Amino acid sequence: MAESESQEGNYDNRGNKVQNFKTDMEELLEKMEELTVHAAWMAYDCVPTQTNPDLHNAMEHLEHAFLMCKEQMEKKWQEVLRE
Repeated sequence: MAESESQEGNYDNRGNKVQNFKTDMEELLEKMEELTVHAAWMAYDCVPTQTNPDLHNAMEHLEHAFLMCKEQMEKKWQEVLRE
């Protein structure tokens, strides 16, 4: 009798392990799909930059302008805080 209860416990335990394994695999597959989509978009975004040097120069110009603007905003914000 104890043997059959032990076997049932082992079967339940195996069933839980299998279910946990399935759940873990599904979660991992979802993460892999997300990463694959993210990598595809990154590659898609890189193609125009690599094929059109003017686009790269324009992006550098925009980045420089943004950093200058950000610097000015931080200076103005510090002046406002001092007042």
